[in-house]
Amino acid sequence: MDHRPSFGRDVKALLKKLLLGKESYFSKGRLNSEGRKVFEEAARMLIYEHPHYKAIVKRARRTGGLEDVLKIAKLVLGEEESRVLILSSQLSPYREKVDYMIEKKLSPLL
Repeated sequence: MDHRPSFGRDVKALLKKLLLGKESYFSKGRLNSEGRKVFEEAARMLIYEHPHYKAIVKRARRTGGLEDVLKIAKLVLGEEESRVLILSSQLSPYREKVDYMIEKKLSPLL
């Protein structure tokens, strides 16, 4: 039985939008200005629904890095869905790097 907390559909939709539009919302592995707008809206709703996730959201806000956004996406969407979304938006030359980040670096953290 899965004991993951439930998350609002708006939070899920915004995180999906970020992951699917990775090329538009991230620049050099960091959120750009448009990405920050989308992320801030998702973060605000997430903290309102689940205040105990404030620390992880605070870190992602501070760094704006893809790794930290992926950590939140894995919490909200689940590991498999996050992986599918980020890989579906990923084009060839950097795909191996994203695979490495998802499988090696982030798995022990969650």
